[in-house]
Amino acid sequence: MLGNLIGGFIVIIIGVSLIPSVADEVEAAQDGNVTGAASTILGLTTLFYALGIMSAGVALSAQGLRAAGMLGV
Repeated sequence: MLGNLIGGFIVIIIGVSLIPSVADEVEAAQDGNVTGAASTILGLTTLFYALGIMSAGVALSAQGLRAAGMLGV
């Protein structure tokens, strides 16, 4: 239980600390020859990365709480 919670927090901390780097690389990629819909989808990469980090952290935390009997189902 505690290992899952600590793991979830580590995933969140590392993932959140890498968001600026991901955003910088996406911006650098958009400065190239990318236009139209491809540029829009590329711009959403940071959002999808942040949502992935959030969902991984929530899943690990929920698994830990479920193992401890603190979360039903």
